Amino acid sequence: MSDTQEHIVMLPFLALGHMIPFLALANKIQERTSYKITIVSTPLNIKYLSSNIAKDSSNQVQNPNNISLVSLPYNSSDHGLPPNTENTEALPLKDMVTIFNSTLSLKDPLTKLILEIVKKDGKPPLCIISDTFMGFASEVAKSCGIFNVSFTTAGAYGTAAYVSLWLNLPHLLAIDGIFKMPGFNDSCTFSVSQLHPFMKLANGIKAIKNFTKLPVWCIGPLLPQCMLKKGEKGQILESRIGKDHGLSPEKCIEWLDKHPQSSVLYISFGSQNTISTSQMMALALGLEDSEKPFIWVVRPPIGFDLKGEFKSEWLPQGFQERVEKSNKGLIVKSWAPQLQILCHGSTGAFLTHCGWNSVLESLSQGVPIISWPLAGEQAFNSKMLMEEMGVCIELTKGVQSVIEKEDVKKVIDIVLSTSGKGKEMKEKANKIGISIREAVKEEKFKGSSVKAMDDFISTLLCTRNLSS
Repeated sequence: MSDTQEHIVMLPFLALGHMIPFLALANKIQERTSYKITIVSTPLNIKYLSSNIAKDSSNQVQNPNNISLVSLPYNSSDHGLPPNTENTEALPLKDMVTIFNSTLSLKDPLTKLILEIVKKDGKPPLCIISDTFMGFASEVAKSCGIFNVSFTTAGAYGTAAYVSLWLNLPHLLAIDGIFKMPGFNDSCTFSVSQLHPFMKLANGIKAIKNFTKLPVWCIGPLLPQCMLKKGEKGQILESRIGKDHGLSPEKCIEWLDKHPQSSVLYISFGSQNTISTSQMMALALGLEDSEKPFIWVVRPPIGFDLKGEFKSEWLPQGFQERVEKSNKGLIVKSWAPQLQILCHGSTGAFLTHCGWNSVLESLSQGVPIISWPLAGEQAFNSKMLMEEMGVCIELTKGVQSVIEKEDVKKVIDIVLSTSGKGKEMKEKANKIGISIREAVKEEKFKGSSVKAMDDFISTLLCTRNLSS
């Protein structure tokens, strides 16, 4: 057996909200070990990940931390997807299942890569860390004589609810639209209306045997270090994954600096979501009626090309001109510097789809949430944030719901209030922000996340030694 350093292969799902935590996890492992790490994805996704990472003379993407990025062959057109579509960003809902199925084409190339690593290193990688949505990685790992670790980027609560629903299908036994989720307290009930259309149609799945007996490591939050230090007002933070912002961080900070502490509502539905035209209209009218300052990241509504130009006709006539002239609103096309916005002292609340990355980024800064879950486990996250944490109010759910401008104004007024429920939510969000920072503390007494990471690494080595 060679004495070369240990090697870990990582396989994220084809979505920016999944790749970002994988890169963060790789960096966390690198902070504690000298292991080589290879992150594997498709060519265009590797380009996203490799921004700010220089290429060496052999054209292998590699950074000083010994994290390599390797692309596997993938052609979206072969799977019935639009050309050059390699992640879920701006992908129509009808194509989501298609891109999931397309990932199976990566199975053989991944196997080939593992065998090449075995030949080069003189021993197999320590393990594959794969996204929970890349289930074929377990078969690849088994065939190569190594083991696979599943990494969920959705948070513990949302993941547990999501898995329980697919394994037990409790919504099929709902009474008056309400059902209990196996594994949760009896008092914890869910509504069928909370489920994404794909989940409502679920009527069977192959069970994962002994699921609850698998070891679990809670290693989050995987946030940039600057977010965990509660930066000063107006601090410019680094960007993520080389995205071109619709508004520069500097201009965004300049706009936020003009507004009082905790007064601004930030609105964004993540990297791959949008809402309907009627919902967009109601949201805009409610924002204007609230007279609260806001930053809104907009994309074309459902039914239009999400990568296309945003048209003024999707908002009330003269809306953008009025709010920008009065300095009450800032409309950002496609992508905003989210980290910078949430870290700024003027940001008082976040209207979000409740993707887990966005939830952690918001709560790490003590920013309470207005939720509008749209897909996946997001409705479960929203429920937890409301009922168990008390840091959230739900505006509505899904892309088929009907909202009125009065609904929008009501929740904004509540969350941004300096008294009553708004004050209570802010206080609870601040406490959770402290807990988040405590979890990643390294000095003196290690935080829970740091301890979990150390245990994970020692378990990998123990498993390696037992199998040798």
